Amino acid sequence: MSLKVAIIGATGLVGTTMLKVLQERNFPVSQIIPVASAKSIGKFVAFNSDQIEIVTVESALAMNPDIALFSAGSSTALESATLFTELGCKVIDNSSAFRMDPNVKLIVPEINGNTLESSDGIISNPNCSTIQLVMILAPLHKKYGIKRVVISTYQSVSGTGAKAVMQLKHERHDLEAEKVYPYSIDKNCLPHCDDFTENGYTKEEMKLVNETRKILDDSSMRITATAVRVPVDSAHSESVNIEFSEPFELGEVRSILSGTDGVVVSDDVALNVYPMPIDAEGKDNVFVGRIRRDESNENSLNCWIVADNLRKGAATNAVQIAEKLVEKKLVG
Repeated sequence: MSLKVAIIGATGLVGTTMLKVLQERNFPVSQIIPVASAKSIGKFVAFNSDQIEIVTVESALAMNPDIALFSAGSSTALESATLFTELGCKVIDNSSAFRMDPNVKLIVPEINGNTLESSDGIISNPNCSTIQLVMILAPLHKKYGIKRVVISTYQSVSGTGAKAVMQLKHERHDLEAEKVYPYSIDKNCLPHCDDFTENGYTKEEMKLVNETRKILDDSSMRITATAVRVPVDSAHSESVNIEFSEPFELGEVRSILSGTDGVVVSDDVALNVYPMPIDAEGKDNVFVGRIRRDESNENSLNCWIVADNLRKGAATNAVQIAEKLVEKKLVG
């Protein structure tokens, strides 16, 4: 099978990573169709050894792609996704546009990829911080039953986009910077990821709550989150406290996580081994460490989770969804 793949938002941080991941994983591509905003039309992106011209959405539709990977924001997805599905194209959207739509599946392939069906025209890619979280929660929930989760995130600037990365770089060198954030991010931490909502939480914090429940298919799970932006280029970190319904042994928890596809246990405090953003950057696995019993609460566990937000948190997960569509013969 060889497929025509459109990348909508091909010049952004996630879009360029999608192109890279498609190459690295040898996805069966017959034609890449890069799409970007008007200012990029006529420019080129690299794919394998070729330079591919960037086109408009209208031109991409005329090329009749088999799969469209969207990473251009909610407004673009809402405007254009159905135009692609009407052609029989499968849309995998990285924005929040369809994530909580009850008729659209929210997919992390290792967890619920087998639920994909031929009728799924639009498939939603979860939020980056949610993906790494549920990769750890899912196998533990299956074994012990999770009652409550408390999450504190430490999120890199690349999660905001290229302008945020540039702000951090400029501030590090004492240069004037266009401020994407309301304050300096260098030498600082901002307890402010995305916009605040009426309940005092940010949209990012509520994504962790609502998306996790949807992916794990458990609306009763109690979840609360605080999301913080930190002066790190790439890879998000999370401190997570999990309360189980059943008792557990630490050795069994480590064994379960070690046997989970896409998860790496990095946990040997005697040798100062634990996950860090600097080690996760550029990798597709989710790393977990500092696994320890919460001595203040029965059947509770603390852990530290790190993953590259541009790869497993976005581009790689989207490509893995496309791979699952190919595996199940739902495309082409």
